[in-house]
Amino acid sequence: MDISIYVASAFSKNHQGGNKAGVVLNEETLTRAQKMAIAKRLGYAETAFISTSKVADYQLTYFTPKEEVDLCGHATIGAFTILKYLNKLSGDCHTIETNSGVLTVTEEDGGFFMEQNPPTFYDIIPTQTFSDCFDTEAIDSTLPIQIVSTGLKDILIPIKSEAQLQALRPDFEHIKRISQQHDVVGMHLYAFNGDRIICRNFAPRYDINEEAATGTSNGALACYLQQQQRPQQMRYVFEQGETLASPSEIKVALITNDQQNITTVSVGGQGYYCETKHLDVNSLE
Repeated sequence: MDISIYVASAFSKNHQGGNKAGVVLNEETLTRAQKMAIAKRLGYAETAFISTSKVADYQLTYFTPKEEVDLCGHATIGAFTILKYLNKLSGDCHTIETNSGVLTVTEEDGGFFMEQNPPTFYDIIPTQTFSDCFDTEAIDSTLPIQIVSTGLKDILIPIKSEAQLQALRPDFEHIKRISQQHDVVGMHLYAFNGDRIICRNFAPRYDINEEAATGTSNGALACYLQQQQRPQQMRYVFEQGETLASPSEIKVALITNDQQNITTVSVGGQGYYCETKHLDVNSLE
């Protein structure tokens, strides 16, 4: 069986860079094993599979080269970039069924914003935990290292400066071990440079050593920064991917209630169509 696989880059900056994702449409007969094999063959951080849903406009499932994950921000933006490219969208507000629940995707300013779950804050982790992962002298001790999730759990780690962040040489085997111990997707490191917030993301547990743009991680980071008041604001822009020569820009919008609890998290950005590939699924068996 031959299928078409579309490739889109999500969270791009000035129509360049971003994070590529595979997108497969309406192949209802694909088994989980076949989806896993397709994602592994493509080799992108995630591949999104779009099918029909009884409770939403679309159902999306996400696979890394290693296994299925419940949610993926950049693959969702990539999927809707392809749906728009193929003229399959009607209106500017859509719902998706995911393993993290039914979420909303809206089109705004030429890009797409994806709703995520309200944040859940987990353990604070001591600095020495990461002594084998990278140079812990670069960690900013004025902010806690904490696990936060808006759909996927990441360890958020503050770094003293952009220069130190970009200069880090991670030990991916140790990062993988710590990620397994704490049952997280990976580690999301960030630093401030004036009004800019720069990030790097390591997820070797899922065979992704470093990722150019991560929607769920930056959604969690915005909630964490809002809680820490560093800075406390309703809209954030994160930069990522410079070390991979794939500059990315991820935007996050937060809505709070009267008690200042975060009730809505939306992550979005620009995307563009890259190419179409064709694959014989039977050749993967």
